[in-house]
Amino acid sequence: MSLSLYNTLTRKKEEFQPVHAPQVGVYLCGPTVYSEAHLGNARGPVVFDVLTRYLRHLNYQVRYVRNITDVGHLENDADTGEDKMEKAARAARIEPMQVAQHYANRYRQHMLALGCLPPDIEPQASGHITEQVRMIEEIIANGFGYEVNGSVYFDVPKYNEAHRYGKLSNRSIEDQLGGTRDTLAGQDEKRSPLDFALWKKAAPEHIMRWPSPWGDGFPGWHLECSAMSRKYLGNLSDIHGGGLDLMFPHHECEIAQCQASDTGTDESRVWMHNNMITVNGTKMSKSLGNFVLLGDMFSGPTGPLAQGYSPMVVRFFLLQAHYRSPVDVSDDALQAARKGYRKLMNGLRLLDKLVPTSEGDALPGDADLRKLTADVFTGLNDDLNTARSIASLFNLLRKFNTLATTPTALAEVSAVALTEAVDTYRTVVSDILGLQDEPRANAEQLLNLTLSFYSEAKADKAYDKVDLIRAALKDQGIVIKDTKAGVEWAYSEE
Repeated sequence: MSLSLYNTLTRKKEEFQPVHAPQVGVYLCGPTVYSEAHLGNARGPVVFDVLTRYLRHLNYQVRYVRNITDVGHLENDADTGEDKMEKAARAARIEPMQVAQHYANRYRQHMLALGCLPPDIEPQASGHITEQVRMIEEIIANGFGYEVNGSVYFDVPKYNEAHRYGKLSNRSIEDQLGGTRDTLAGQDEKRSPLDFALWKKAAPEHIMRWPSPWGDGFPGWHLECSAMSRKYLGNLSDIHGGGLDLMFPHHECEIAQCQASDTGTDESRVWMHNNMITVNGTKMSKSLGNFVLLGDMFSGPTGPLAQGYSPMVVRFFLLQAHYRSPVDVSDDALQAARKGYRKLMNGLRLLDKLVPTSEGDALPGDADLRKLTADVFTGLNDDLNTARSIASLFNLLRKFNTLATTPTALAEVSAVALTEAVDTYRTVVSDILGLQDEPRANAEQLLNLTLSFYSEAKADKAYDKVDLIRAALKDQGIVIKDTKAGVEWAYSEE
């Protein structure tokens, strides 16, 4: 079964066909690093991490790009108001780039904790001003951009005459115009209320500014991803995505910019959008104040959560639903996810106990075992349906438990079929879903407990146990010291 993905642009599932197989270019719109990341900021990276892992499992050569926005993202995703970075910097009385560096570092730490592999390229908007200026020049030269008082705007109505603005979000320009107010609310520089900024003139007090053919200013938020995607993935990438809230206007504007520039493409062949995280049915967002910060979520309690949850439990929680379905966060849901995650981890420990007892090549139990094994990939191939794949893993795990406890059942499966099943379970859980075992034991408590057993054995003159404990700890790089004050331990210096 080949991989199919739901393409927002065409509103249907399509068999995945790379532009230049076996190379695959994947772009995920990353965070605006003006504050701590919340749970909603984690869903896209986790989904695209699994996508990238699976594409590599299918032997594609993936270049995964996830950007950092550190300039140009104004309040309320509009073309007016303060830059989110400058506002945060002013509140903290530090430089905007200090804000960007601090929260970018925190974001990377959280993504690594969640098991997300680092992207192959992680470009920052402020480091690609040259590429953005060049793209604006192309758009103006092609007749789809205009300059007013040092700012440059994209001419949406004119673009719509040659193409279709709104094809990604399935909105007509007439409906969009009907939803705008009669005035431009202080944006009278624009010819149309639908026009959006490609370059904004910097006010005298604006810190983040760069020289351009139109004067000192900064790029519009939508422009950065178009310019950086083109730079690192070519004129037409394979997959471009992000949260559902980015579909309009951000991704819609990206397509328009690429079509209006010298590339003349839709920027990406497949557009993927993960659904939102909700809290009590309401979208989680910083603007609404109902968000759960990742760092607080890991330590807990915080906001609507009465306790903390480990990064792997959070990852499992996000993957147990299909990426295009909303996920509502609650203690009940996360506690159920923790049980499911631990069940899969126990399954990994069970695998080494499954030793084939028959030497036959084709045995009666092979067909059922192979079907359960194949079902695991059926979900992944069906629009990266991790929920279905996880359900199939649990079905396979139940079979493993039967084989481990029923010798007659184990005797009815061949070594080849069993090896395929075991390898599939381990590969999908660890390498594709990216779920790793999180040690729950407190090492120091276990060590103190072991020393108490040592003291008891010594008091009972059970010297064989004393020697056994000493040797076991020595193998772990720990030496026991008998002092007048009692039993102590130290790291071995050997």
